[in-house]
Amino acid sequence: MAAITMKNIVKQYGDGFPAVNDVSLDVQDGEFMILVGPSGCGKSTLLRMIVGLEDITSGEMRIADRVVNKIAPRERNLSMVFQNYALYPHLTVYENIAFPLRLAKKPDDEVARRVKETAELLELTEHLERKPANLSGGQRQRVAMGRAIVRQADAFLFDEPLSNLDAKLRGQMRTEIARLQKRLGVTTVYVTHDQTEAMTLGDRVAVLRRGVLQQVGSPRELYEEPSNLFVAGFIGSPSMNFLPATVADGHLETPLGRFEMDERKAAAVAGRDVVLVGIRPEHFEDASLVSDEKRARGAVVRARVDVTEWLGNELYAYVPYEAPEDLAAQLRDLSRELDSDQLRTQAVVALDAASMINAGDETELWIDTGRAHVFDPATGENLTRDEEHVAKLGRRADQARQAQQRAQRIEPETDATTAAD
Repeated sequence: MAAITMKNIVKQYGDGFPAVNDVSLDVQDGEFMILVGPSGCGKSTLLRMIVGLEDITSGEMRIADRVVNKIAPRERNLSMVFQNYALYPHLTVYENIAFPLRLAKKPDDEVARRVKETAELLELTEHLERKPANLSGGQRQRVAMGRAIVRQADAFLFDEPLSNLDAKLRGQMRTEIARLQKRLGVTTVYVTHDQTEAMTLGDRVAVLRRGVLQQVGSPRELYEEPSNLFVAGFIGSPSMNFLPATVADGHLETPLGRFEMDERKAAAVAGRDVVLVGIRPEHFEDASLVSDEKRARGAVVRARVDVTEWLGNELYAYVPYEAPEDLAAQLRDLSRELDSDQLRTQAVVALDAASMINAGDETELWIDTGRAHVFDPATGENLTRDEEHVAKLGRRADQARQAQQRAQRIEPETDATTAAD
């Protein structure tokens, strides 16, 4: 295993366009790091620079204690899993997995042992004599992973490995990849545009936008304390709602109603005229289902519901609102960059499935205003980010990862003791 350190990494093409722009990122030994962002943000380019398939314009790339800027890919001891599997169709599953070992001229008995161990790990033993054409998409992806694992590389690199699979199989493979990485404890860098994969797989997530690193942190940190408007909108499904608001006397006037602020948030927005308020869909509730005690901890607003979607376990309601044209244009631009192309300014509200709200109703909604974020519309900065809470979430994430690493060290010792008995 090995840590990967990137310092001021730049990738500039011949036309001067910086696909990756001054990225500094430390991937710790044994960590599962996710690179996420919309199409064209530079995440795959950064991954290819780690493995050596793209030249680095400037900056320093270290793997373990070695600077690898000028070192050929084959000498970096990294394994990469591609989106399109990249299997050899004329070879069996056994020979596909064994290929890196054959290339390294390993003895036949070692090849057989390592392929057998890898096949058992990935539950491919019964498929070893089959050809890739006779396998399902999920099985092919496991073969590609097996070829990466058998090399016993210092790090695994995944380039959107699940994007060719259907939704159900993606969910199953996410679980398998997470379980496998925890068991092997190998440093892993995983590229995806799917924020669900990012939230469920990674120890930490790095969000990229137009080649620039926006925020790095645990999935919970990015979700609860986004550093800016872009991260807040990208992380979470459905996306965070953004409401234009004017600041007046310690409260915010929004298109949905008045939101009171605590002292910390009021101080953060003091002296500003217009801001954007971010509220996640799940921080709304049907006011008729909220207790009086809970009502006092938020705001109750009246709103007209345009469309509803009842999914059995929850109810989505869409609440249109008016916004100043300049802010509406900014929100549309952000929506396009987030690949959502929202057609109108509206709030998406996730309610309890017991709610009886229907499309066209004028209704009361309760909003947990204590969970709201306030952003600067000009810079996108999160003005109300709680740094104390950020530090606490960081410590918890580190403790969880260290506990996992301790468990990984204990497991082989237990296996060895069992074998000896």
